[in-house]
Amino acid sequence: MKTVTRVALLLGLVALILLVVHNDIQSIMRLLGQAGWLLLCLVPLHCMPLALDVMGWRMLIPERIDLATLFSIAAVREAINRLLPVANIGGEVVGARLLVRRGVSYPVAVGSILVETMLNILSQGLFLVVGLACLLHATQHFEMAGVVITAVLAAAIMASLLFWILRSGLFFRGVHRLAGQTIGALAEVDATTRKLASEPGRLARSIAWQVAGLVSGSAETWLALRWLSHPVSVEGAVALESFTLAARSVFFLVPAGLGVQEAGLAGVGSLLGIGSDVAIALSLAKRTREILFGLPALAAWQMQWGGSTSARAQ
Repeated sequence: MKTVTRVALLLGLVALILLVVHNDIQSIMRLLGQAGWLLLCLVPLHCMPLALDVMGWRMLIPERIDLATLFSIAAVREAINRLLPVANIGGEVVGARLLVRRGVSYPVAVGSILVETMLNILSQGLFLVVGLACLLHATQHFEMAGVVITAVLAAAIMASLLFWILRSGLFFRGVHRLAGQTIGALAEVDATTRKLASEPGRLARSIAWQVAGLVSGSAETWLALRWLSHPVSVEGAVALESFTLAARSVFFLVPAGLGVQEAGLAGVGSLLGIGSDVAIALSLAKRTREILFGLPALAAWQMQWGGSTSARAQ
């Protein structure tokens, strides 16, 4: 897995460099310079979508834990996945360990993250449908509908299959067979995960919070483009955000979505009349926000827990 992640990181970095070099670097820097300090406002703005996502995660934890603690753990999870070369899964490993350190039982900690991850795939699928509708309405490119709907259905089927595997216990039974013995702790995680995945009301509320968080995250794109002097409609911002997140999810092995995010913004942006230089400037603004929001979270994690819960899921 480490080799695959490193290769994906190298390819993503090369793609990012090629995209930047292919465009007018001076134009990109001029756009960022025009926006200036306003782009720093994106850092506190990110608290809104993250808080809504945390509310969705809280729905899946039957044990007591305060929202402030859960928010800090979610910030660490996100920072690890966005800033460290862990193929977007190291944050989940660390998140489960931090939950345990905060008094949540091990089965509930792992089970909640497994179910939340599966629900997030479904939520992103729903958000992509919303983004598609917004894109079609804004551009009138209805010939794209068939291809994108097929992709959405494929993602929904895959997410549903993974969710069914978790709910049925097939995943954990497979692990038991590979281990050659019954693992007590894993059996408890299996039972807890299946229980959480069998409560429709809890799952529906969690998805609703997640989708709300994804939609609210479009405000970052909408504001950033206004500050870059290339405003788009709310529909355009939702389309850009949804397709970019979908691309990063599909190519999750590429750390930080290097090159993937830029290509996604440039591709969808071209349909909305946004030049590739503006799309790359937008991506750089987003990456700056990720760094400025994520580094304090990583620093707090290291100071508070001494990095004992290191992200080794590479």
